[in-house]
Amino acid sequence: GAALGLLFEMLSSSSKVCDPHPGQPYRGGKFYAFLPDNREGQRTAMLLKKAFEQGLTFQIKSCDGEDRVMWGLIPHKTAWDGSKARNGYPDTQYLHEVCTVL
Repeated sequence: GAALGLLFEMLSSSSKVCDPHPGQPYRGGKFYAFLPDNREGQRTAMLLKKAFEQGLTFQIKSCDGEDRVMWGLIPHKTAWDGSKARNGYPDTQYLHEVCTVL
């Protein structure tokens, strides 16, 4: 089936009070996620967009002595294939699971 791709671009900035090292710079990045291009996938994309707008999609973590933007607790498929083990499809339960989290 067809894929619906999502791109999240997080710019580098300074962290807020609730982050691991408040006031310190952190590195952003580009993050890609994939959904099936069908009614359920499009509905999920809208929910993911709302979660992003509310600041729930990403978190700042310290990694190798550097603070950087990383995926938060909402699961995203970062590959179109490769199976569930590689964060891709096929994964028949993903849309149900992510909608439960959202």
